[in-house]
Parts: sequence; C-alpha cells; structure tokens
Amino acid sequence: MASGKELRTKIKSVENTKKITKAMEMISVSKMRKAQERMRAARPYSEKIRNIASNLGQANPEYVHTFMKQNDGKSVGFIVVTTDKGLCGGLNTNLLRAVTSKLRETQAGAMTPQAVAIGSKGLGFLNRVNAKVVSHVTHLGDKPQLDKLIGPVKVLLDAYTKGEVSAVYLCYNKFVSTMSQVPVLDQLLPLSAAKMDAETKASGTQHAWDYIYEPDAQAVIDDLLVRYVEALVYQALAENMASEHAARMVAMKAATDNAGNVIGELKLVYNKTRQAAITKELSEIVSGAAAISG
Repeated sequence: MASGKELRTKIKSVENTKKITKAMEMISVSKMRKAQERMRAARPYSEKIRNIASNLGQANPEYVHTFMKQNDGKSVGFIVVTTDKGLCGGLNTNLLRAVTSKLRETQAGAMTPQAVAIGSKGLGFLNRVNAKVVSHVTHLGDKPQLDKLIGPVKVLLDAYTKGEVSAVYLCYNKFVSTMSQVPVLDQLLPLSAAKMDAETKASGTQHAWDYIYEPDAQAVIDDLLVRYVEALVYQALAENMASEHAARMVAMKAATDNAGNVIGELKLVYNKTRQAAITKELSEIVSGAAAISG
C-alpha cells in the first residue's frame, strides 16, 4: 500500500489537473457560443448564394459551367477539415475514420487521391497515410478568414477545371447539437443541379427568375459558382469549429468529473492508510505500557 506522503502527492497532482480541465471547459463554453454565432451568421449568405446559383442554372440552360460537368480524371480530391488542437474527444478520430474508408474505396477503384488539409490534425493524418497533399492551411485561429482558404482550395478547383480530378469531396464535422457532431463526406464537385434545386426548395424559396446579365451570362455564372463553392467550404469550416468547441467542452467536463472521482477514491485510501497507521501506533503504545507494568 502506498504511503501517506505518496497519496498526498497524487491527490495534489489530480487536483491540479482538475483545475486545468475545468478552466479548459469554461474556455470552450465561451468559444463555442462565439463559434455558433459565426456559423449561424454564415448560413444566410450560403443559402442566398445557393438560391441564386440554382436559379441561374435554370434560367440559362444553354451554358453549363465546368463545375457542373462530370470529368474523367484519374484522381479524386478531398478537402479535409479538422482541428488544429486535440483534447476534443473522438471528433477528429470519427471523421478521419470515414476519410480512411473513402480513401481505400478510391484506391480500390484505381484512382489516385489528392487532398487539401485544413487543420493540423488532418495534415498529420494525411502525411502518415502517405496521401498526396497538394496544399494545406493550419492555425486559422478562432476567427477564420475566407481569403486564407481561397488559395489552398483553389488548387483542387483548378485541377477539376483542367479535367485532372473527377470529383471533389468536402469532409468535415457537422454541428447538430452540443452533444452531437456528425462526420460528413459531401460531394462538392461536380455540382448537382438536382441537389441544388432540392436545397433551394427545402429553403422555401421557389421562383423562376429572369435575369439581365452584365457583362454576360458566362462571366456571371463562372464567378458566382466559384463563390458558391468557396461559401460551402467556409460554412464547413464554421460548422467544424463549432463542433470542435462543443466536443472539447464535453470532453473536459468528463475529465473534470473523472478527476473528482479519482480524488475521492484517493482520499478514501489515504484516510484508511492514516487510520491504520494510527491504530498501529496505539497498539504499540498499549503493548509497551502492558509490558512495562507487567
């Protein structure tokens, strides 16, 4: 059995750990609220540009943008959105497990995967599995800017435009609630007109608009669809950041509760050890007094 001094050291160590996890929990609560506000603020823009892109596709059927055409490229692109830091439970693990399954499926179909890593955890994972990382961006901070995402993502978009990539998948964690975050592998390219139309109908805005283009339809649609794809990537990043802080809050709360349980068990063992030592000392005193008097 451990001595009283060793148990006091362990109790002090776990108490210090509990303070750290409690502080991290409170920080995650604050950051999660801000991330949720940022995520909700990005949704109206994403919904509006999706509606316009869908309406433009229907209003000008004679021109089909490259992003809406199926390519015969020998590669498949992946935009993997993960966190820069750990201690957020199984958030990254669940997503990367789904990405691993998709990578194996791609390689089984004689296709070469290419990846864009957004976040340090995803970059490290892709390097470990020897996936081809064409670009990456890390440490975007708590307030990510769209201009920092455009460069890395544009590498895959340009490859798709050239016909080198047959499809592009967007991989991220979708924020459902504080207790639930779902890993999502969504096909980003080619854009499906049917899917865009279904999303537009789901949003409750069904109109047949007649547009006047300036300078011309092709220039407007080209620019708009690029902005649409960038908006989807930014929305995925916002969803993933909200998921990260929610998962970290839950993980740190569980760690704090477990630390409290460990402290309680260690204090019980310490009290038993201390009581046993006191009982032993009393027994020795009584035995010594009996021996002297006898």
